[in-house]
Amino acid sequence: MQPTVVGIDVGTTKVCTIVAQAQPDGKINILGVGQTPSKGLDKGVVVNIDEVVNVIATSVEKAERLSGYRIDTAFIGVAGRHVSSLNSRGVVAIGQPDYEISRNDVVRAVEAAQAIAIPSQREVIHVIPRAYILDGHEGIRDPIGMSGFRLEVETHIVTGETMAIQNLIKSVQRTGVEVEDLVLQPLASGEAVLTPEDKDRGVVLVDIGGGTTDIAIFIQGGIWHTCVIPVGGNHFTNDLVYVLQTPYNTAEYLKLKYGSAIADLMDGEDEGGGNDEPLDEEGLIDTETLTMGERQQVSRQVINEILQARAEQVIELVYNEIQRSGYHGLLQAGMVLTGGGALLPRLDELARDMLGIPVRIGIPTGLTGLAESMNSPSYATSVGLLRWGSRHGAAIRLAGRESVSPNGSIYERFKNWLRAFLP
Repeated sequence: MQPTVVGIDVGTTKVCTIVAQAQPDGKINILGVGQTPSKGLDKGVVVNIDEVVNVIATSVEKAERLSGYRIDTAFIGVAGRHVSSLNSRGVVAIGQPDYEISRNDVVRAVEAAQAIAIPSQREVIHVIPRAYILDGHEGIRDPIGMSGFRLEVETHIVTGETMAIQNLIKSVQRTGVEVEDLVLQPLASGEAVLTPEDKDRGVVLVDIGGGTTDIAIFIQGGIWHTCVIPVGGNHFTNDLVYVLQTPYNTAEYLKLKYGSAIADLMDGEDEGGGNDEPLDEEGLIDTETLTMGERQQVSRQVINEILQARAEQVIELVYNEIQRSGYHGLLQAGMVLTGGGALLPRLDELARDMLGIPVRIGIPTGLTGLAESMNSPSYATSVGLLRWGSRHGAAIRLAGRESVSPNGSIYERFKNWLRAFLP
């Protein structure tokens, strides 16, 4: 029987639990899905633990009922405005008589890279080796078995606020589920929608969630930069609420039904879009206002002008972050948009026009079973957690790493993690 993997994406908009089996051919067989609207979260951070516990429990129960599988452990996605990252380098001398690089040497080099000052209120989420340098020779991906005197490693370190991480862990554990590992959400999304060729050529992944936009830059097969921007799909809806003076649910409906990231209507496109919404003779959409019992007429053009303004701002923020990273000229594979916000029509076209690089929408692939329900960019993180778990879960357990505990030793936790994920 194939190993069963569970991923729980605790997002600002929804909590999604997926139960799946990893197949020998690399495909993921979806056995059960449980999804429920989020409560108690603000931009990926727990603000009401009781509400978060309830929505996670509901999502887990739905997935258990559909799959017939009892969920005891899961891989959990983590993101939010509290997440930040930095790059660090570690250096060690090779002490063996034959100067052959061993696994222990690589572990020592990565641990040396961790010897940086991190504020007491923050803790490490990931330490990811991205490249090795042996006696000055760069671009080495797996030094084990090679010979040399001096080994350097370049790592990407992701940290988060301790209390935000612990509150997320506690929320999951109070549902009776142990956290097998925490995974940065854009890393998980990359597992679902990026190819090895994308990562080798250089690509920026932009995961637009409800409350945040997560950015990850992959170059030469590894991750080089991550960032979280506190703007997401909910801001598009809030703009419609503010400008049109309409209830939030109505604004969300208008965005999903008529929205576009480019306001100019395409050739042959009707103002009403052929939908069932009541229209007057001029093609205006009849909708609610914030005043009980009052109605108003708004044009699709106005709706999309509002959405385009926000879309341009998001793309500009992403561009600024790419420029700040210093890797702008290395993104031959361009940009991949994913997350629920990527469902806004023509967003990829707008990004392509503004940035002048290839842009596509990232949709999870390689799925069987209940695959049709996952065929959307909004499930990239959820599916990515399964792929991460299927690739690394066994290694974590073999390394002796137990489920994440809010009171456990951070040093021991990541010592085991390093030994599991190094070459």
